Amino acid sequence: MIKVVRTNSKNKDFVNLVKQLDAYLKICDGPEHSFYDQFNKIDNLNHVVIAFNKNIAVGCGAFKIHEGNFVEIKRMFVAPNGRRKGIASNLLKELETWATELNFSKCILETGKQQPEAIELYKNCGYSITANFGFYKNVENSVCFEKLLL
Repeated sequence: MIKVVRTNSKNKDFVNLVKQLDAYLKICDGPEHSFYDQFNKIDNLNHVVIAFNKNIAVGCGAFKIHEGNFVEIKRMFVAPNGRRKGIASNLLKELETWATELNFSKCILETGKQQPEAIELYKNCGYSITANFGFYKNVENSVCFEKLLL
């Protein structure tokens, strides 16, 4: 049974999962990895969720608060042995619930065009493609999504 826990970026399980995520993204992003990496620091993320399967951390996600009453979903990752089991959608749902509890009205996020599984996840979870935002505004390989929270 999967258990999702709220924490922050100081959590050692989160740090370890992010190391796995970064190794995976280094391969996916190729030469553009250093560009993306600069926007994915975890030092001050106060809203982190971790999925555990039999007390083993198998997935994570977080959000970063933006001015304008919205949050940006960050650091979504599920270890290869936990994929295709609904863990990522459960993590995303927990982040949305947490953001709603804190009275945020919208989630935004960015992912790479070379990550079709992530794009499929976000579409299946009710996210709509939107114009690239912020640092990703003119980045060809980025695709951005948003979802209004009710």
